[in-house]
Amino acid sequence: MLTGTLLHAQTAAVQMDEVVIASTPLGRTLFQQAQPVSVLEGRELQQALQPSLGDTLARLPGVASTGFAPGSSRPVIRGLGEDRIRILNNGVNLLDVSNVSPDHAVTLDPLLMEKVEVVRGPASLLYGPNGVGGVVNVLDGRIPDTKVEPGVGGLPVRGKVDSRYGSGSDLWSGAGQLDLGLGPVVIHVDGFRRESDDLRIPGDARSARLQQLSPLEPGEKEASGRLPNSFTESEGGALGTSYIWDQGYFGASYSFLNSNYGTVAEESVTIDMAQERWDGRGAFYAPFKGVKELKYSFGYSDYTHTEFEGPEVGTVFLIDGYDGRVELEHEAVGPFEGALGYQTNHSNFSALGAEAFLPPVETDSHAVFLFEEVNSGDLRWQFGLRYDHTAVQSSTFGEFGPGRDLGFDALSGSAGVVWTLPQDYSMAFNAAFTQRAPTYVELLADGPHLATGAYEVGDARLDLEQSIGLDLTLRKSSGSVTGSVSAFYNRFNDYIGLFPTGEDFLFGEDGEFEALPVYAYEAVDADFMGGEVETTFHLLAPVEAAAPVSGKQPAGKSALEVAHGPAAGTRLDLELKADYVYTRLRGGEGSLPRIPPFRTSAALVLGYDRFTARLEGQYAAAQTRTADFELPTDSFFLLNAGLTCRIMEGPVTMDVFVRGTNLLDAEARLHTSFLKDIAPMEGRGVMVGLQAVF
Repeated sequence: MLTGTLLHAQTAAVQMDEVVIASTPLGRTLFQQAQPVSVLEGRELQQALQPSLGDTLARLPGVASTGFAPGSSRPVIRGLGEDRIRILNNGVNLLDVSNVSPDHAVTLDPLLMEKVEVVRGPASLLYGPNGVGGVVNVLDGRIPDTKVEPGVGGLPVRGKVDSRYGSGSDLWSGAGQLDLGLGPVVIHVDGFRRESDDLRIPGDARSARLQQLSPLEPGEKEASGRLPNSFTESEGGALGTSYIWDQGYFGASYSFLNSNYGTVAEESVTIDMAQERWDGRGAFYAPFKGVKELKYSFGYSDYTHTEFEGPEVGTVFLIDGYDGRVELEHEAVGPFEGALGYQTNHSNFSALGAEAFLPPVETDSHAVFLFEEVNSGDLRWQFGLRYDHTAVQSSTFGEFGPGRDLGFDALSGSAGVVWTLPQDYSMAFNAAFTQRAPTYVELLADGPHLATGAYEVGDARLDLEQSIGLDLTLRKSSGSVTGSVSAFYNRFNDYIGLFPTGEDFLFGEDGEFEALPVYAYEAVDADFMGGEVETTFHLLAPVEAAAPVSGKQPAGKSALEVAHGPAAGTRLDLELKADYVYTRLRGGEGSLPRIPPFRTSAALVLGYDRFTARLEGQYAAAQTRTADFELPTDSFFLLNAGLTCRIMEGPVTMDVFVRGTNLLDAEARLHTSFLKDIAPMEGRGVMVGLQAVF
């Protein structure tokens, strides 16, 4: 995130950390990117942690959550979600089915994340056209790429322990990770466990609008006070090792994740998810003349997702596959610095059971890409080009009829410039053209999908979705005010969406049937536009800083830890954020579904000695621009507060914290959620916890 950290002594001038972005091929900082990027790590990540990835990132500007209850929530970036947001783990695809349905969990747990990078806007150049809305890259350190220096007791170890309790759902969680250095060999081990009961909510689960439109049968009672079937249980861990030498490193890891959670959409349905994953990653530094770095990564996943209807198995989703990539960063050729690469992806998907709305399908993709940069004084030019070939082959299966063999060729390109201005300002502009192949869900779906409350119908005749994206960003990296302001415009031709047909489908058995509205995938022309603001006013600087901005930090301590240590004095910051997305259908009326409303927040952060206090207000406006058959959503205001005490003893930094959320116990519903009218956000709650880093 764009917030101030180190401050010069007895001034209000702030120099922001130069955070290096791993999601870019040349390792540039936040302020050297043509696209807007947000980063969560350290204390900010600790404060933002929620049980799901979507909820953890939902306070970043331009980022919302699908809000599918605690068990499964994906991020939504600038109104785009599902397969238009690429979620990566250390730069490698997740290979799960979270993009198939909103009730399918992302196979990443926030407790073990070390850093999260969020690229807002088209990011299809490096990671494929499925990143047309943005990219979320989660770094977890499971394959170490640096040696371990002596730490606790002079031993070559580093690690983290986290434990917390939340009253809003009787949440208990614990996590730990450890790196052990044995000369050039580093061994990594981590693990976590989380349990929570049904979520406490302020009032009824169903909204007043839904109660009026669909009253309960006589004698039935509205669920109130607790959100039925919103419990979660999950555990996971990893073992990894790396061999690190001066000219590179190579490592591998094995990880697993098991999760059992309620779907909320159906009170009797639970999901049992299991994934095993094997990853390899490495790099060669300056392996031969003309090459700065050659890096490579590979991931293989075996994933099973079982939906239970009471004690009975309902539907089983299976997917296995791999994702691999090679990138070569070359030395300067004239004014050009850059990288080129190759990526391949393969997956086998099948669904068996009552809600098997897709036939078995195999997907293969191959891509080549090129990124080049020219630095000419105050201007930094960035260019990129990518070609993708995707093949989708379905099997002959039951009522889905004969199999299909479909192929798509997509081309994407981008051009951007970063202009360095006086007084630590910079301006960035980026233009991108993207072609996205339709997914196997959009092509082949044909069946009831109770998580979305619809009978979904795909269209195998769908062709490439095309978009042009424009981004303009103004940044300020130091001074009494820091932050960024961004504006964007995305123009889609043949935007593939799920739209109601006006028909109903009777679904059920044994004389008990439910009428599901029929929704069909079709291509329309649409526009997305809006912007984000993220600004920090540094009202009061520390009287004494622990080290100058350009000075050397103590071993093992980040600039953030030093600045907030006992000698950092007093600071007072005012953080302001806002974002807005507007969509329209060209040639028609109305909006696309589940578009987030205008949001804004203000937080006052006071740091004194070992303590940091935070008071925050979050406001979301009402969303009245709705799609067909979509209900409006009321505005809400949330009041949050927190207090953290940082204790630094030798190589160990410990944070003890307490956070209060939704202190006014307001009813809040996310318009981005399929479940907004049956699942409000958590009511008043308190979380206490401890995190130790060494």
